[in-house]
Amino acid sequence: MDRLIELLPELNLAFVETLVMVGIALSFAFLIGLPLGILLFVTDQGLILENKWVKQAVGIVINLIRSVPFIILLVFLLPLTSFLLGTTIGPLAASVSLSVAAIPFYARIVESSAREINKGVIEAAVATGASPWMIIRHILLPETKPGLITGITITAISLIGYSAMAGTIGGGGIGDLAIRYGYYRYDDTVMFTTVILLVVLVQFVQYMGDFVSKAVDKK
Repeated sequence: MDRLIELLPELNLAFVETLVMVGIALSFAFLIGLPLGILLFVTDQGLILENKWVKQAVGIVINLIRSVPFIILLVFLLPLTSFLLGTTIGPLAASVSLSVAAIPFYARIVESSAREINKGVIEAAVATGASPWMIIRHILLPETKPGLITGITITAISLIGYSAMAGTIGGGGIGDLAIRYGYYRYDDTVMFTTVILLVVLVQFVQYMGDFVSKAVDKK
């Protein structure tokens, strides 16, 4: 217990750093991944903005990023991180790699959610003269809302795990604390505490995501 009290300031800082990393990456995932996911869907064959070249180009880029394990992506993007922020250490630096990993991940979830919409609804909207933007705004986004929230939840949980990996190269957060104290110093108390913190955080995110998703689901 005394050891935990002694490390409480470090634990609090690590927890806040993890929230900052996940929050930044999740924001970029939503702001960029959502439009990309919609673009992947509407440019598919037989849909309102059919364009196989755009579909293939965006799909290839997304698949390339997703095929790289995060720990390798983290190291690969260090030069870009240094160029953008002037440093490769700390939660803001780790947020660059986390964002790059989260954007294609969420884009695919958005595309998958959009595919669950009955195409007859879209065809009926096209028959009435609705523009592509109107269909996206008034049909695609409202109909996929529960799936989008579930996708954000899944992405957030994945990012929590990724943020722990970022601690291996000085990214800060709970993972960094676990590495510095729990692993290098063989401090089991810190290791168990960080694991419990991560489990509690994931459970909270999952609960809130499920709650909001059910609340907005009008089906």
